[in-house]
Amino acid sequence: MKIKEIIDALEHFAPLPLQESYDNAGLQVGLTEAEASGALLCLDVTEDVVREAIDLDCNLIVAHHPLLFRGLKTVGEATQVERVVRMAIKNDICIYAAHTNLDNVEDGVNYKMAEKLGLVDVQMINPRRVKVMQGGKERTIMAGSGVMGYLMDPMDAMFFLEKVKTTFRVDCLMHNELLARPIMSVALCGGAGDFLLADALRLEADAFLTGEMHYHQYFGHEQEVQIGVLGHYQSEQFTMEILACTLEDAVPILPVFTTAINTNPIYYL
Repeated sequence: MKIKEIIDALEHFAPLPLQESYDNAGLQVGLTEAEASGALLCLDVTEDVVREAIDLDCNLIVAHHPLLFRGLKTVGEATQVERVVRMAIKNDICIYAAHTNLDNVEDGVNYKMAEKLGLVDVQMINPRRVKVMQGGKERTIMAGSGVMGYLMDPMDAMFFLEKVKTTFRVDCLMHNELLARPIMSVALCGGAGDFLLADALRLEADAFLTGEMHYHQYFGHEQEVQIGVLGHYQSEQFTMEILACTLEDAVPILPVFTTAINTNPIYYL
């Protein structure tokens, strides 16, 4: 099986036209006509992850975050990105990223977060129709940057935040003043999703969860919405489950591995 066929399966689930205009999802490094020996799944591509792929005899790395987010002017050894590119090319490893297209697709990153929290009646926030070409045919699919769903039963704010912290293995959960009323409706967006706070307020969500939020956005929403900020890595850690299920369903003969390396660059004292 060629790497190209594996990428086709990924893009059938999360088409590239769903990505945001600033993004660089898709092929990062390598030749897709090569036969695939195995795929290693990760959030971030680091030198250790490339070494892990070599040890596992995987010539394809599928990441959530693009390695090449901005253009490279030099491919040397001054930065980690440069070193990773050189290492991947030297070892004939192909690197692919499914980023905001995987965030925006139905059953993507935000749906997985909702599933982990046990939310029901999950719907996209600000859904939009996107036309994509696949297999020579045009189809229309829905895309949205975040989702909103509901807890099965109303939950005390502190208990809810403790559930979030446990579910996502958060070392330090940031939040605003505890909400006095029970939490039932939850809006969320993985990664840097604070741009959706206004939509959560418009939809009258009881809680809003994301991976990153600017300091000043915490102000002025006391007793209006329960804000919870998990950390970027923590909010997206289950993305690899989506990638694994997609590949196992579409290409069951392919050896698929999930990285054993925690690539979160942020530590908590």
